[in-house]
Amino acid sequence: MTVLVLDNPELIAKAAVASGFNTADLFTDTQRPHRMRFHYGFNKHALESSDTAIMRQHATYMKQHPSVSVRIHGHSDNFGAEDYNRFLSRQRTNAVVRFLIQEGVAESRILVASWGSTRPFTMPDDRAANRRVEIEYLTSDMAKAL
Repeated sequence: MTVLVLDNPELIAKAAVASGFNTADLFTDTQRPHRMRFHYGFNKHALESSDTAIMRQHATYMKQHPSVSVRIHGHSDNFGAEDYNRFLSRQRTNAVVRFLIQEGVAESRILVASWGSTRPFTMPDDRAANRRVEIEYLTSDMAKAL
């Protein structure tokens, strides 16, 4: 018996598409929530009540699609010491991770990155826009590689 092992995800994906496979067919029951960015008030790290409803939708989507993983990116503005900004961005990511786990998402499917103020979304002076958490969806191959 001959076994062919392919460890090139791009090659596998191209072959699947060439054979008529459509990834959209996998996600017909629930659409991933469109809102992927959550902003915070000055020196805050707790999710607001308006954010929890959207986060609950993300959790539901993840539970219905067990091959999907996420990376939570935490950010802060550039006000204050960078050590504190990294700490605050870590607090923000932890709040989102705790919420997803409480909603039934496995911890192993959640990756975390806390950036402090090193990756501003807009101009560094637009502090309110830079105080945020972003959710990045990953394929199972990407999550394993990370």
